[in-house]
Amino acid sequence: MRYLGVDLGERRVGLAISDPLGLTARGLETLDCQGHNWEEIWHKIKELVEEWEVGQVVVGLPKNMNGTLGPQGKNAQEFAAGLEKVLPPTVGVVMWDERLTTVAAERGLVEADLSRKRRKNIIDQVAAALILEGYLRYQKNATERVKNDE
Repeated sequence: MRYLGVDLGERRVGLAISDPLGLTARGLETLDCQGHNWEEIWHKIKELVEEWEVGQVVVGLPKNMNGTLGPQGKNAQEFAAGLEKVLPPTVGVVMWDERLTTVAAERGLVEADLSRKRRKNIIDQVAAALILEGYLRYQKNATERVKNDE
């Protein structure tokens, strides 16, 4: 099953896709969301879900460092709830803690010596891939724990 990762920003939405086995993630696309026309974004994501045969969408949940939700966290929850209504009922939508993913993405791109312009164009995709990789790692570890308990 493929997974789609979503990094919701104020100006852009970064998307990442997993491999068919759900082991790795890579950046897929960046969508412009200035003006917050969520309907357009939800339908574009729905198209990608159908095209890539995605079984689950992982939306980054920005939390404060103390674990509380600020305005962006609540915005992400509303976005995920709306997305869930647009997607087929067989496709799940989950929220995943994304604290510091954009910082990690920026650091990795700087270390890769990418220009500021190039970083701006792909940082949201990289952040979405980091969100998705974190979720996939968690899923893999949870599956291994269950196997070990049997």
